[in-house]
Amino acid sequence: MIDNTASMDRSLAGQRRPRRLAAMSVGALLLLVVAGALFSTIQRWSRADRAVDASALRFGTVARGELLRDLSAQARVAAALSSTLYSPGQGIVSLRTRAGSQVKRGDVLAVIDSKELVAALDQAKSQQLTSAAELQRQRIVARQADLRANEQAELTVLRLAAADRQLERAKRTFKEGFSNRADYEAAQDNARIAAMEDEQGKNERELARETNHFEVATREQQLKRNESITGELQKRVDGLTIPAPFDGMVSAVSVQDRDAVGPNQAVLAVVNLSSLELQAGLPEEYANETAVGTPAVISHLDHDYSGKVTRVSPEVVSGEVMVTIAFDGPLPPGLRQNQRVTVRLTFESKRNVLKVARGAFIEAEGGRAAYVVHDRMATRRDIVTGASSVGEIEIVKGLSPGETIVLSDTTAFGHVKNVMLR
Repeated sequence: MIDNTASMDRSLAGQRRPRRLAAMSVGALLLLVVAGALFSTIQRWSRADRAVDASALRFGTVARGELLRDLSAQARVAAALSSTLYSPGQGIVSLRTRAGSQVKRGDVLAVIDSKELVAALDQAKSQQLTSAAELQRQRIVARQADLRANEQAELTVLRLAAADRQLERAKRTFKEGFSNRADYEAAQDNARIAAMEDEQGKNERELARETNHFEVATREQQLKRNESITGELQKRVDGLTIPAPFDGMVSAVSVQDRDAVGPNQAVLAVVNLSSLELQAGLPEEYANETAVGTPAVISHLDHDYSGKVTRVSPEVVSGEVMVTIAFDGPLPPGLRQNQRVTVRLTFESKRNVLKVARGAFIEAEGGRAAYVVHDRMATRRDIVTGASSVGEIEIVKGLSPGETIVLSDTTAFGHVKNVMLR
């Protein structure tokens, strides 16, 4: 029988000491780790010139790839065929259609009753008939004058021939002694006078011809002028009936039925919605890069459609250059005139370039510096940028692939060398 367990008990005082040492070792190790972390943090804080909240910043990674140098703009849909029809004269308009109506080429859209224009046309026709009669009368007068001038010229020729024969006879009889010198000299004078009259007759005949030709030409010019006036008035009278210039739709009516309209007043507009194009205003710095044929991508209802620039305005208005863009293929369904769509123009495609996402840091640093992020520290570094697109920018010098930079606005950094990211 065992009275107690005293003979089996052992003292544990010697085993508590190693456990205490192990606990102290672990604590010391943890203290060293914490001290190291604090030292690293303190060291970063000591190198930092400023500290900012990293949660408010956007970051991007530098990488190699293809860079499309493009431009995004808002464009307005417009009809490629659009015509505004005007009143050719003053009168009362009678509408034969309404806004939104489909029309065919040649359909009568409106008729204008212009009493003044019709009266002016009648007066012009009367003046034209008078001018035509004056021309015919002048031609008859010219022929009569030509006959008289020819008659006088032929008479002077006969007189000259007679005077020459008389002079020949006087000369012969004077030499034979049958006539005196006075008769011979008188015959010579008559011959000279006849020659002068013949020359004068020829000159008068030519002058009369020129005068008659001038008078006839003057009457012809008056007739042509009256014909031109009559033709112009006839066009305006014919224009009182306003037809549709092409197949399409009446987009707007600017007057009411039976309204009084004046000359050159807009009456209505016709558009052809089967042929739509886009009109966009681009910043003037892209004027030299945008040319006819520049490819474009048109975004409509989450779908992209290809197109190209067909016209570029030669002038800059309010800092913008207007361009016209046409679709390469079928029109997007549901497209309407004056609708707004997004257009992206592609100017250049560069392969295997160093690039990074575009951000506000470009404007803040003027494209000459960027903040490179490493171990929660943003360090300012000089860079050189190249081509840019809507979403990316080329890095020519200063950065390497895989590096991370701050894309957000770095104005708050104050252009210091090192910034701590909290």
